[in-house]
Amino acid sequence: MRPYELWIGLRYTRAKRRNHFISFISAVSMAGIALGVMALIVVLSVMNGFQEELRDRILGVASHMEISGPGERLDDWRALAEQARKHPEVRGFAPYVSGQGLLADGQNTKGAMIRGVLPGQEDQVTEFASHMRAGALADLKPGGFDIILGADLANSLGVAVGDKVTVIVPQGVVTPAGLLPRMKQFKVVGIFSIGMFEYDSGLALMHIDDAARLYRLGDAVSGLRLKLANMDRAPWVTREMAHSLVGDYYISDWTMSHTNFFRAVAIEKHMMFIILLLIVAVAAFNIVSTLVMAVTDKQPDIAILRTLGASPASIMKVFMVQGSLIGVIGTVVGVAAGLLLAINVETVVPLIERAVGIDLFPADVYYISKLPSKVIGSDVATIAGVSLVLAFLATLYPSWRASRVQPAEALRYE
Repeated sequence: MRPYELWIGLRYTRAKRRNHFISFISAVSMAGIALGVMALIVVLSVMNGFQEELRDRILGVASHMEISGPGERLDDWRALAEQARKHPEVRGFAPYVSGQGLLADGQNTKGAMIRGVLPGQEDQVTEFASHMRAGALADLKPGGFDIILGADLANSLGVAVGDKVTVIVPQGVVTPAGLLPRMKQFKVVGIFSIGMFEYDSGLALMHIDDAARLYRLGDAVSGLRLKLANMDRAPWVTREMAHSLVGDYYISDWTMSHTNFFRAVAIEKHMMFIILLLIVAVAAFNIVSTLVMAVTDKQPDIAILRTLGASPASIMKVFMVQGSLIGVIGTVVGVAAGLLLAINVETVVPLIERAVGIDLFPADVYYISKLPSKVIGSDVATIAGVSLVLAFLATLYPSWRASRVQPAEALRYE
């Protein structure tokens, strides 16, 4: 036998009310809760996907860890690499030369970050090989003065594979006429597209030997980049290497290099959760209005139940069941709709963009060219739990009011 409070509460919810306005408010409350839950799931899933996509793309071009020497010059990088390889978390390493430069082709000029790489080892720490539109890292030959450009950088300069660009670096040459910038012509042998505007529009690759000659480093490099088995352990590995490596080095990891960016994304996620939770809270407050009107409408029924022996606690449970059911239905519908939309958001957004003719997420503003989404079970569970708790809390006051109804007063004019 079901508890009669549950049975009556469910019957009140299913029954066709005499007051249709109460039914309308109940429907609005369910729809509000469903809309709020759906919006929370979709927004948090998009922000999770956005964070993961940016992290993967940044680390696909950057590195888990970097070790550099004083003045951005590392002379003993081979010995340092042997020391670093002894750590059990290190899975790969590659030296690099880094500097700023100006790329020019005719009247077109563009500033860029120049990175000298060792093609045979670069694949150990980055994913350039899987993002090449044309050419390959192996096309960078020492002494060949070849260069690989980001797709947007190549478009800005108006060059393609086979064309030549002039690279101008800040280090000047002293001549009788004064200080002149150093420049060298390079042949474009490849184009890459990471899908992140910052790198596609501002990064150029060349062989590490050519970069060292261009920046007058000799046999030295700018630093050493490492790839770890677990990038989340990068801070711990950084501290361990700081104590184990012999020499004066500057060690940094990806959490230090991009800490402000990822912290800002995390703060935005928390703030969006709080802001969108207000939608659910407003819908939950509508449950209060619904139950207050329902209590007023059902006062004769409450009086009869009290006369038959129902306790105030039982009356309270009846209306708590009725209000909680509104929250449960709204939450279930919202979770289902939110999951459906979050999983298919990469399909839905392009349809909306084509329908309205507007690029909602331009790559030069949001760094990525498509809207990612990642559903995390703990987020969905938290959203559903908070929604149910708010709905339950909204039933307490009206249910308490129902339990205070006096049978004699309710039946006086019946």
